[in-house]
Amino acid sequence: MVLVSRWLAMVAVALFTGSSAALQASKLQVVTELSPPHQTLVDGEVAGYSTRLVQAVLQQAGLAADIKLYPWARAYRMALQQPDTLIYNIARSAERESLFHWIGPVAAYQLGFVRLAHRQDIVLHTLADAQQYSIAVQRHDIAETFLTAHGFGQPGQLVLAADITESWQLLLNGKVDLIIDDPNALSAMATHFSIKPEHVTFAFAIAPLQQQTYLAASKATSSEIVAALQQAHREVAATALYRQVMRSEFD
Repeated sequence: MVLVSRWLAMVAVALFTGSSAALQASKLQVVTELSPPHQTLVDGEVAGYSTRLVQAVLQQAGLAADIKLYPWARAYRMALQQPDTLIYNIARSAERESLFHWIGPVAAYQLGFVRLAHRQDIVLHTLADAQQYSIAVQRHDIAETFLTAHGFGQPGQLVLAADITESWQLLLNGKVDLIIDDPNALSAMATHFSIKPEHVTFAFAIAPLQQQTYLAASKATSSEIVAALQQAHREVAATALYRQVMRSEFD
């Protein structure tokens, strides 16, 4: 019995060591878009508040990964098609539920319409009020899906952009009337475009688009990696950094 017990213990240690070594050897890629203040680029490195949470989760899980910025549509396609690929900040919708492994929230958003401050002719009291205006949305973004489902489908009404920075450029250049963003992002985006924050106005909150957004993994990512990331996220979620970011209490 003693020999059997020792053998079982040795097997358990070997399995654990093998699993740990496999995780350490795994090389993930992490994809996201430029979207201050959560995803920024500083001296060639991806930074920002959500990025700090993602890095904390990876470190806690003992995993190495490169984080790269792409236009959202490309990042989304990569996470759909390529193994061992993580993506953030991605909205968790019914349509996407079965397409990814969901690790955990890394940001909270209250999305709504943003206009140029001098466009005081744009007055929004309801979602339907925005039907008369042109709106830039990111391709494959949750806002595109939501607006399309709510009747925003007339020719020229929705202008598809590659990422949030292109949407902002369309707004600032007068090519569209509205974009969709979070009020907490306006100051950071204004800094990115070297304009005063007073140049833009958050015009109307879209209640159904108030949500947490996630770190997710491609379906072809191994179950061991997914489990390690989910456990690491639970541990990071108990930290002060996590609470600060999820409450949008930025320093």
